[in-house]
Amino acid sequence: MRSYTMRVTEPGRQPAVSILRAVVTPQRCCLTGTCSSRVGPVTGRLATARNVHTATLLPDGKVLVAGGNLGFGPTASAELYDPASGIWTPTGNMTSARYYHTATLLPNGKVLVVGSPGVATAELYDPVSGSWTTTGPPITSRWSHTATLLPNGRVLVAGGSSGIGTPIKLAELYDPATGTWTATGRLVKARQVHTATLLPDDKVLVAGGQGVGIEELTSAELYDPVSGTWTLTGTLAVPRAYHTATLLPNGKVMAAGGNNGINFMEASVELYDPGSGTWTATGSLDPGRYYHTASLLPDGKVLVAGGLGHGLPLGTVFTVISNTSAMPISGTFSNLPDGSTIGIGGKNCQVSYSGGNGNDLTLTVVP
Repeated sequence: MRSYTMRVTEPGRQPAVSILRAVVTPQRCCLTGTCSSRVGPVTGRLATARNVHTATLLPDGKVLVAGGNLGFGPTASAELYDPASGIWTPTGNMTSARYYHTATLLPNGKVLVVGSPGVATAELYDPVSGSWTTTGPPITSRWSHTATLLPNGRVLVAGGSSGIGTPIKLAELYDPATGTWTATGRLVKARQVHTATLLPDDKVLVAGGQGVGIEELTSAELYDPVSGTWTLTGTLAVPRAYHTATLLPNGKVMAAGGNNGINFMEASVELYDPGSGTWTATGSLDPGRYYHTASLLPDGKVLVAGGLGHGLPLGTVFTVISNTSAMPISGTFSNLPDGSTIGIGGKNCQVSYSGGNGNDLTLTVVP
């Protein structure tokens, strides 16, 4: 029996929708492939590879992707995806390079972008002209925050990390009519990488995240736009950050997965009931994950996809090749569960994961 062991790396420099390369050593076998949270084939290629960017659906059906990390720092570039043609085209550059920012579609069709480490400005994208212009600067520079469009057209920006990486309590409102910001209370708990969900009663539920000392939080709180105040509400059963929160058709909020600060990949799912202000457990993910996405489908179900978990990134699709320049020697396979068997070069190989960080994959030739 022969084993081929590889470690996952993420170069982030390849201009594609996905980024992942895994190399098998010392035999110079190699796995390359794509990380996708979508169902269906890859469509088009970004002009610039990026992560921790934003993606905003515009009124004309196109998608604006802005900023992100190039692997060595943030970028100011932005691109538009046209679903009709499947083509990406560069649009105007932002006035500042950004990552860990937010992008919010305003009622007037423009997009408000705010935040990024070391960036104290905010700017607007005009889809008609394809250009960016600065707007009033926020009161506090921040990143890893949340931005929520309120029914009155204002944008609530809450929490996040200060310039030195410390979670903050500050919240402020952006008024598109005047282009100005005003303070609006303080979170009860300083937090970053949390979630913010607009509820049917127009209040905003902020849940989880990381607090001071990079402690994953169980606390949740409500923002009342009428009084401009924050109050604690029911506590999550488990701490979670980098999770998702989805408003369901019945008015409840589903919090899924996240980093729990203990073994990182949280699998549990909880429901928040605004009527009682309490959370209840409801099933679990398989496997646990964080940095994933959650999308409400037309039938009321929630699609949870991608993210980071034990082993290789979820949703990965691979092609097996003998070295970095060789032609493929077998087809594609996806979502490799531990113990599964795949065909490589006419032989069967069993997949197993090992290593303390879950990023080692062993392919063993079996009968």
